[in-house]
Amino acid sequence: MPLLWTAISSHGYGHAAQVVPVLNELGRRRPDLRAVLRTHVPRAFFESRLTLPWELSPSHVDVGCLQHGPLTMDWPATWRAHHDFHATWKDRLHAEVSAIRQAQADLVLSNTSYLALAAGAAARLPTIALASLSWDEILRDHVDPAHPWQADLLATMRHAYADASLLLRIAPGLAMSAFSRATDIGPIASPLPADREQLRDVLGLEAHDKLILVAFGGIRLTSLPFAHMESMEGLHFLIDEPPPPGSKQIHTFAGLPLPFSTLLSSVDVIMTKPGYGTVIEAVATQTPVVYVRRYSFADEQPIVEYLQRYGRSLELSRKDFEQPRWEGALRQALSLPPSTVPPPPITGPSEAADYLESLLG
Repeated sequence: MPLLWTAISSHGYGHAAQVVPVLNELGRRRPDLRAVLRTHVPRAFFESRLTLPWELSPSHVDVGCLQHGPLTMDWPATWRAHHDFHATWKDRLHAEVSAIRQAQADLVLSNTSYLALAAGAAARLPTIALASLSWDEILRDHVDPAHPWQADLLATMRHAYADASLLLRIAPGLAMSAFSRATDIGPIASPLPADREQLRDVLGLEAHDKLILVAFGGIRLTSLPFAHMESMEGLHFLIDEPPPPGSKQIHTFAGLPLPFSTLLSSVDVIMTKPGYGTVIEAVATQTPVVYVRRYSFADEQPIVEYLQRYGRSLELSRKDFEQPRWEGALRQALSLPPSTVPPPPITGPSEAADYLESLLG
């Protein structure tokens, strides 16, 4: 039985959301395939999504970025965490190589841990990066010239990325010039058909009520303006935490009998940051999006461009989001017409599976 060593960044859930459709497609083609998930993404994320045989091997495979909620990046703390991570780089690399060999892996797949790619190359295995971003691209705009070690650290990252046998560059994504060999594949997502009737019935909504999904990814908002949300007549909100006692217009999606992708296609508007998975699914289902930008994360721009070209969207400024002044943007989003430009087909899972299947023999 072939074994796929799969390293997944734990910076939110977006990296795992890109990997899962590929693994599912590959598992459909190769029922004998097993996967080791090398990540700190919670087991619960995979239990309802991943269909091939898998086991979880919790590990710190990269740092990513440190944040205060989904919108505020803490770059000094991020650099300190990377400094600590690289202080034991040789030991980490040796341990990862040993773990890969002990598991008798046949192939290393990474999104987008450079440690895993360096270890896979050292173990003399095919090493495939599947990603729309790389950490050197994210960090390079935030290097402090007063700290030369930061540039040295990026050089180590880029050297590790160059060790990969191939980058499967997911659209829309960054250029990722550190990789020595790359091929472009289509978008990756797993959109599901809407089930508006069941969702509205479960929540007890009236026919004229509009439902807004507030979902900012795996890194949760620290607070929400509940009083403001309750003040908007006819607008109901779906959030990932318990609503305040007595709320009439705020509901939680925790425990709902519908997959998250079904929620994305069943609501009237999604309020979010421009995250890869949410945007690709919203475009596929033509669900209107009100987005709040960070303007400090490199992969945000291609995602916004994709959303603006193929989807139904408008931007809410960070100031208006925090004030809060939501109502105008939400009501405007409800009247956005469907896009007249067909989006690219979601071919990424099958294209990636083609490459991986050929390497597995």
